Amino acid sequence: MEQWITSFIEQYGYLGIFVIMVLENIFPPIPSELVLPFGGFMTTHSDLTLTGVVVTSTSGSVIGAIILYGLGLLLDVTRLEKLVDRWGSVLRLQKKDIHRADAWFDRYGKWTVFFGRMIPLVRSMISIPAGMSNMNFSLFLFLTILGTALWNIMLVGTGAMLGKSWTKIVEYIAIYSEIVYIGLAIVCILSIIWYRTRRKQP
Repeated sequence: MEQWITSFIEQYGYLGIFVIMVLENIFPPIPSELVLPFGGFMTTHSDLTLTGVVVTSTSGSVIGAIILYGLGLLLDVTRLEKLVDRWGSVLRLQKKDIHRADAWFDRYGKWTVFFGRMIPLVRSMISIPAGMSNMNFSLFLFLTILGTALWNIMLVGTGAMLGKSWTKIVEYIAIYSEIVYIGLAIVCILSIIWYRTRRKQP
């Protein structure tokens, strides 16, 4: 995949970056931590500029995020309630579970959207619950652009500074991702334990 991505960007420039970043948001296995540093490196020996790469990559990411937000709108609370009515006993979910999750996102969603844009994998998926909770679109768009731009500026700038050694940042991002995933797994486990303990209380 790495060779295909770099070849695609070399051949199509800004358009290639834009297309790949749209796909990266919809299909998370395509890694932005590979695309962005390489785009930064390209600015050192081609007509691409740092500003152009940041703007193009951010635009592609935001378009992809909007598509997933729209998907989330289709999977609103009402539809999830129907799903629980049918499969709730199997999934061990109740309607109140959905309402609690929706209320949590209404309260903390804006921070989740912003910081989530800087976490691999989460940066793509966070748009779906934002749509499901009917988060204000203007706020969603603003926070998505802001969080995405910061992430992109960091990776593109680092890629430009490292030059031919741009691949080194991929190694560091992999370590960062592992730490984040472990942290998220711990939080999920603790949340499940807390939730089950609370349900057992009279």
